[in-house]
Amino acid sequence: MSHDSFPYTHRYLKGRGREQLSTRECGLIEDLVQDVERYTAPHTILERGHILDRSTLLIEGFVARVIREEGKRHIVALHVPGDFVDLHAFALKRLDHDVVSIGPVQIGHVTHDRLEALMECEPHLARVLWYSTLLDAAIHREWILKLEQLSADGRLAHLIAELWHRLDFVGWADPSGFAFPLTQAELADACGTTPIHLNRVVRKLREQGIADISRGRVTVLDRAALRELGRFDPDYLYGNGVLEIRE
Repeated sequence: MSHDSFPYTHRYLKGRGREQLSTRECGLIEDLVQDVERYTAPHTILERGHILDRSTLLIEGFVARVIREEGKRHIVALHVPGDFVDLHAFALKRLDHDVVSIGPVQIGHVTHDRLEALMECEPHLARVLWYSTLLDAAIHREWILKLEQLSADGRLAHLIAELWHRLDFVGWADPSGFAFPLTQAELADACGTTPIHLNRVVRKLREQGIADISRGRVTVLDRAALRELGRFDPDYLYGNGVLEIRE
């Protein structure tokens, strides 16, 4: 099932069960995508509280879920290519957070009418779509756990390790690291710290020979040390591992 056959959705669930979809089913998912947009500047894709009649598939780039409270911005999730960013909006209709682009992105829109029609006649695909929202929930739980367990340097290490793993699923990482457009301020918002402290943490990881974050790229210098510092176990991502889904 090539990139050319499914230009918008070939990364959807790649590495996490996509191989269980038939070519026909992959075609049905591809046909869901209608309007496709690109953004090169920061853009609020979805605003909190707005009524939604479509959901968003991330084709290229990164997007964040953002909650703004008391003048502060909190990044509560990051999405990578292939993610159905707001599939849960099909049921909720209004989100309790914003969805914003990070760096250049390409997104595709799927109307809720199309989703409803698909799920009525394709029960296996309905379950697959539900599964992808549950993956988001698993990642969210892990973020909550690591926020409680780890100091700022451990949280950053965990975030890097997780993103490297998720990007590797979809062919956006290489053995030494990955492109990464987040600013240090955005990283601080994702790690629950301040930009000043995050700057110290980035320098510490570089000086310890664990990872270097600079010029829009993360270079992993010591993978074992990164995983140890971030207490990273990829099982919750439901790729290869004890939680891997098998028919």
